[in-house]
Amino acid sequence: MSAELIFGYVGALLIGLVLGLVGGGGSILTVPLLVYLLGYNPITATAYSLFVVGASSLVGTVQKHQKRLVDFKTGLLFSFPSFLAVYLSRRFLLPALPDYFFKSDSFSVSKGMLIMVFFAIIMFWAALSMIKRKVDEESDNSTAAKPQAYYVTFLQGLVIGSITGIIGAGGGFLYVPALVLWANLPMKKAVGTSLVIISINSLIGFTGDLQTIPIEWPFLLKFTGLTIVGVLFGGYFSKKVSNRLLKKGFGWLILIMSLFIISKELFRF
Repeated sequence: MSAELIFGYVGALLIGLVLGLVGGGGSILTVPLLVYLLGYNPITATAYSLFVVGASSLVGTVQKHQKRLVDFKTGLLFSFPSFLAVYLSRRFLLPALPDYFFKSDSFSVSKGMLIMVFFAIIMFWAALSMIKRKVDEESDNSTAAKPQAYYVTFLQGLVIGSITGIIGAGGGFLYVPALVLWANLPMKKAVGTSLVIISINSLIGFTGDLQTIPIEWPFLLKFTGLTIVGVLFGGYFSKKVSNRLLKKGFGWLILIMSLFIISKELFRF
């Protein structure tokens, strides 16, 4: 077993630990780890990430459900447009994109490069929201706005699902605000309910990749298993650590990583 693979498995455990501690966001580390440490191309890495995220979110859903922090009806209602968009983007949109959008002797813009830059932009946005967030997730935020029409939610689900499908991340940082604003859910219940959406979206989106790319099942199952072990440990220790400080510290880590990915892809050092 190579050193890179060992570090990759350790990284899977740490990703799960972050997921369990923070309640989300750890999945955004999966794609950079698979691409830059283990050498997978971005298309394969985002596909693997969907499976890892989906399986880990299922475990997280069970944990949250035991604490009565999951609204399954709302989660399933929001899931339909989202998983539709995730599946279609993985099955048809990504395979249809050209391998190179621009190519010359000195510089080229590949599909993989665009995916990673777009991924880094989403990471940057997520990092800022984690760093600046002032909402107390321990409180019962029940003063949200009047529920909006379902067709608006349907369109939101399509947009968020498309982003999720392209970058191969869970999208919890997008789903949680939508659930608070549309479904009038308290913040903690919105976090738990988002795991239902993420698990459904990610696993259904992954089925779109099964028809277009080969899957290394032995590696993927080991990687996912270690991530789930990390989730369980993180969930146990989450009660002992300040959630607000964890999110802010993780936000700074994601911010630095997003800048690293942009510089790596654009300057190729």
